[in-house]
Amino acid sequence: MVIKVFLASSSGSTAIKKKQQDVVGFLEALKVDYTQLDIACNEENRMWMRQNVPEDRKPTNGIPLPPQIFNEASYCGDYDTFFDAKEDNSVYAFLGLPPPPGSKEAEKADKADIVENGTHAEETNTVGKLDDLIEVPVEERNGNTHREEEKLQQAADEEEEAQDGEEEEITEGETADKETAGDETPMEEEEAVEEADEAHAEEEEGQEEEDLQSEEEEELLQLEEEEEAEVQEDEEEDLEETQEEEAE
Repeated sequence: MVIKVFLASSSGSTAIKKKQQDVVGFLEALKVDYTQLDIACNEENRMWMRQNVPEDRKPTNGIPLPPQIFNEASYCGDYDTFFDAKEDNSVYAFLGLPPPPGSKEAEKADKADIVENGTHAEETNTVGKLDDLIEVPVEERNGNTHREEEKLQQAADEEEEAQDGEEEEITEGETADKETAGDETPMEEEEAVEEADEAHAEEEEGQEEEDLQSEEEEELLQLEEEEEAEVQEDEEEDLEETQEEEAE
């Protein structure tokens, strides 16, 4: 976007020259990019300016005087409206440009946004409060709560009945177990005694078998020793006979 300032470089009016200098000097101080278009030396610029100034902004004679300010083809205003925007710290809004961060105009815009948002929030809260103030019949407010309480109570009663039934079953089962245990205790003791006697008898039989086996092993060893002794004697006798024969 280019700011266009239409000026008359050869104007004989001191007032017009001063106004033109004020506009140009302030734009340069703000470091706003702009273009000067001279209507005194360029008839095309003069005609374009006169045609694009809105009718309601033209003076009585219908001929607008410089300086006239445009943003591209959009009309911004003349010196008087520019001066009012300058006094109100809203020159960027007058020019149709976003204010730079940190500028007075930017801070002013931020405050305006806060006020608008706050007002909107208050309106929303007011509507919410009005909704809260509307009375709701007691039956409607408590209807759902009463139904929920009835459901909860019913569920609690069913749970208690189920617990009572389980307790009765557990009690009957324990009683039956005790009776059965009382009948079976003597029989279990007798069976345990019989098993112990059988185990003792098996141990004794096993010990006897081990003793017999040991005796048999001793007899076999003794027989082997006797056989070895006999064989040794026979060999010695044969050796003596051989020696005697050799001596003869």
